[in-house]
Amino acid sequence: MKIAVVILNWNGEALLERFLPSVMEHSKGADIYVVDNASTDGSVEFLKQHYPSVGIVQNDVNGGFAKGYNDGLKCIDADLFCLLNSDVEVTENWLGPIIKAFDKIPEAAIIQPKILDLKQKDHFEYAGAAGGFIDMLGYPFCRGRIFQSIEKDEGQYNDIKEVFWATGACMFIKSEVFRSLNGFDEDYFAHQEEIDLCWRAKNAGHKVFYVGHSHIYHLGGSTLSNMNPKKTFLNFRNSLFSITKNLPRKKAWPIVLLRLLMDGIAAARFIFQLKFDHCLAILKAHLSFYANFSKMYKKREKANFLLKYYPVTSIVWSYFVHHIKNFNILVKD
Repeated sequence: MKIAVVILNWNGEALLERFLPSVMEHSKGADIYVVDNASTDGSVEFLKQHYPSVGIVQNDVNGGFAKGYNDGLKCIDADLFCLLNSDVEVTENWLGPIIKAFDKIPEAAIIQPKILDLKQKDHFEYAGAAGGFIDMLGYPFCRGRIFQSIEKDEGQYNDIKEVFWATGACMFIKSEVFRSLNGFDEDYFAHQEEIDLCWRAKNAGHKVFYVGHSHIYHLGGSTLSNMNPKKTFLNFRNSLFSITKNLPRKKAWPIVLLRLLMDGIAAARFIFQLKFDHCLAILKAHLSFYANFSKMYKKREKANFLLKYYPVTSIVWSYFVHHIKNFNILVKD
């Protein structure tokens, strides 16, 4: 299996200098590429000078995560793509368990490893943790992370588990599947495009897995922090996009209406917290959703829609009302 580890970069010379050495050291047998999103710093020159063996794909524009990878991967030949954030420190033999899982599980199209926090290495990291799920209303959460509550890694997720979505911080995907799905939806720009991709993959009959025997450390927040209003805008809007695109009409429309109501409650909560920029971001997200509704509706998949896609009805109710902050308490196999 020909593997390409592909790092998307935008003005990340400092991140490449810090994190690329671990990728080079521990990724024997894989080809390493950096897809550069029209950086204006010295990223490309740094790579050429210090890492001449790294393949460089230079995009003409910064199209965000979605378009950046779509454009870059067109130039890369491999059986398996590993989409890796530029702020990730990989570990020894991180590729081995992933390759083994693809060999043993032929229906697996997408796999993620265990994502741990670089700043607190015995805890899971926000973006992906031990594999992603969504509730009935489309709110994402992870094994090891529910909203802002992060679990300590005590080996509770050292397993191989089918999940609903894999994080874009470190996602392995078969190239034939990526291309058959036409890659990421570029209208998302960034954030939750990996959830949409995995949802479309599952609607097409593919499976997504988490492999806990492989782990990496993610810095997180290098492009947009969790407290950035732009991230709030993208997350709220893109989640509505995914519901519109990936659910049967009879389910999608009531859920969209409920989400709009829930988003209003979230906006009110931001006001009480004096986070007015985030409240405005939700309003802008709704306006953008309305403006793009027709376009999203036309993208709805023709494949069979999933009948059951969620392990809990409402993660919001479970977390904020019942104060359940641990995945294994929330969802019992």
